[in-house]
Amino acid sequence: MSLAPLFGYLGDRYNRKIIMGTGILIWAGTTLATSFVADGNEHVWLMLIIRGCVGIGEASYSTIAPTIIADMFADQQRTRMLAFFYFAIPVGSGLGYVVGSQIAAATGSWRWAFRITPGIAVILAGFCFFAITDPPRGHCETANQGSTKYAVKATSWKADMKALLRNKTYVWTTIGFTCVAFTTGALAFWAPTYISAAELAQGIKSTSSTGLIFGAITCASGITGVLIGAESSRRFRNRIPYADAIICGVGLLGSAPFVYVSLFLAEVSLPLVWVLIFIGEVLINLNWTPMADMLLYTVPPARRSTAEAFQILFSHLFGDAGSPYLIGAIADSISTSKQPAFQAYALKYALSITTFVCVMGGAGFLMASFSLVKDRKEAEIHAGNNIKNQIESCTEESYEE
Repeated sequence: MSLAPLFGYLGDRYNRKIIMGTGILIWAGTTLATSFVADGNEHVWLMLIIRGCVGIGEASYSTIAPTIIADMFADQQRTRMLAFFYFAIPVGSGLGYVVGSQIAAATGSWRWAFRITPGIAVILAGFCFFAITDPPRGHCETANQGSTKYAVKATSWKADMKALLRNKTYVWTTIGFTCVAFTTGALAFWAPTYISAAELAQGIKSTSSTGLIFGAITCASGITGVLIGAESSRRFRNRIPYADAIICGVGLLGSAPFVYVSLFLAEVSLPLVWVLIFIGEVLINLNWTPMADMLLYTVPPARRSTAEAFQILFSHLFGDAGSPYLIGAIADSISTSKQPAFQAYALKYALSITTFVCVMGGAGFLMASFSLVKDRKEAEIHAGNNIKNQIESCTEESYEE
């Protein structure tokens, strides 16, 4: 996470597919190393350090991959490709519950779940090195101007940071995305535990199926939400230029009551809880594609990787990196009893905080709608001027020769 700004800087200036492939290999190596850490409290810090290094791979890939998509596709086609790309987040998270628990059950050890996925990652790293092309930065923007032989030239890091801080749409969407990360991180970590405690409080024998059901719901809601969000963006953006911000804001605001009610019904009707969680997660997942699209068309190509990097850093630092701990600390302050009824009671009120965070995030996205059109226009002008300056510079050099 902390290395995301470094990868953002490199991604705006050097070969992106090499950076991505290297990051994936580091992710694979650290994931595999996790499975060999010995049991015992004395090895906890080693486990934490290795798991922290996994973030190097995420920092490289998550920072750079969307910018490559942006340079390969434009307009509605870009929206479709981003939707396909962002399936990975909810679907991967859901499959982690399902596949990980099944591998652990089949092998009798959690370690094998960390030994299978690195092999897949190595194959994907090979695709990055040998199959993926790294298009010129700003390729779609230069194609619109009939100047495809010119690539957008990187600006200084200081200029990039000043421009991003002045970009109101970027600032507000980053705040909104941080709220999304906070909510999804807390729910992913604590929701299965809370539902299991609620089952035990009702006298229902808790089984491993709770995690499987939650994972399946996460997958299904992720696919559904990303598809609806992308299609809504595609349909409404031409008629309402700030539609993307509205879709993200309405989705987060709409998810809050469903998540809130589901928390207070877990001790009454579990089937209804699963339905409410599904609807709430669908609404949360509406934002992935429109949010990514907003960053890519309101930030000039020369600084997109840097923008992605700092959004990732900020959202993880103030979002899902701390939300599980915060929810756990609040639950402990309410009750430290190991009785299921008391655990469920404490987690119910602790997790309800996520609904208020959803409201804050929705407000952030709605605020972005007021500056979206202006910032998009400025990004287009900046990209055009960048190419124009290069053309003029090349013309002057040819005259001098």
